[in-house]
Amino acid sequence: MKWNRFASIPVCGVLMLMGFVYYITIFIFIEDWVGLATSAGTLNALIFTFMASLSLFSFVASVLTDPGYVPPSAAPDVEAAAVLDPKTHKDSSQLRQCEKCSRYKPPRAHHCRVCRVCVLRMDHHCLWINNCVGYWNYKAFIVLVFYATAASIYSTVVIMNSSSHKDWDFAGVLPFKIFYIISGTMMTGLSITVSTLLGWHIYLITRNMTTIEYHEGTRAAWLAKKSGQIYRHPFNISVHANISSVLGPNILKWFCLTAVSFLKDGTSFPTSHQS
Repeated sequence: MKWNRFASIPVCGVLMLMGFVYYITIFIFIEDWVGLATSAGTLNALIFTFMASLSLFSFVASVLTDPGYVPPSAAPDVEAAAVLDPKTHKDSSQLRQCEKCSRYKPPRAHHCRVCRVCVLRMDHHCLWINNCVGYWNYKAFIVLVFYATAASIYSTVVIMNSSSHKDWDFAGVLPFKIFYIISGTMMTGLSITVSTLLGWHIYLITRNMTTIEYHEGTRAAWLAKKSGQIYRHPFNISVHANISSVLGPNILKWFCLTAVSFLKDGTSFPTSHQS
């Protein structure tokens, strides 16, 4: 059952962290800064609630959406194999055979040790969503990281503003200072972490690479350099085409989780050689 993925300590931890950040941002820091009863307080509360809701929705989607498993009917494409590996003369079914699943493995698919199945366009297995990040839920994962980054930075700014406008000249202020320092440090660290993750995946998207392919490409580039050749990632077509293959062709729907009609079966992908 997909809902069983929520029965995980990391997933529950993320949900608890979301609830904690939402509570302290709205009911403590915005309240101390401008007051929830004011127009400024209401506006800030609505904006952050909107961000938090989008983060929660995309998190649930990332957990529940199957990453895309290799269908039993998947069969090798001899022409595609020839394009990806022009120097080999092996049969394509032998070229892309999963040793663990004992079945055909399409291009960009990898076997997940945790899920014990081959995942289409696998990026990595994410502990925090208790699910693989693959062909069908990669967009949901990217949108989650984007909204989480925006919400974390917003919360950090609210904490800083609340701290700068607070009157610390009264008795018994030490516990409040400690709480502000801990909260500010936590949100700053969280903002840096998710911002770095977002930047990393933006880099991958613009080059149409997965995390696994990046590490494989690093080794391939090193081997190619030793032999006096130049390695180029075969699925890197163009920046616009690369982004469109992940987020969709319509820029207005890039951050809409339900706009995934552009996705196909995930068993074949255009290459730079074909283009």
